[in-house]
Amino acid sequence: QVHLVESGGGLVQSGGSLRLSCAVSGSTYGYDAIGWFRQAPGKEREGVSCISTTGSRPYYVDSVKGRFSISRDDAKETVYLQMNSLKPEDTATYYCALSPFPPWRLCQGESAADYWGQGTQVTISS
Repeated sequence: QVHLVESGGGLVQSGGSLRLSCAVSGSTYGYDAIGWFRQAPGKEREGVSCISTTGSRPYYVDSVKGRFSISRDDAKETVYLQMNSLKPEDTATYYCALSPFPPWRLCQGESAADYWGQGTQVTISS
């Protein structure tokens, strides 16, 4: 059994930064990718950024390229999403997800994920 716990969300002004964390517990053996999704009210959940469980092959959706950066810390068993130059349209609940598929596949759709965290709210004020 794997558990994912997100933290780091909050309220910031447009142009600000946040760093989200996803703490992973349990064995990820057999899983290839971990990533971040977000869901705004009234919208579908979308993949934002995904990375392999070994820390390679990062993938970003076009809308966050150049602004967001995904990384992982093996010692802390944590995956981070550094979000810079935040915009009001980045407002959403952000979820961490684990998948047996490659990062690009995970980020293409929530159906690729086997495990989800509970989410953390990110609100960007204009």
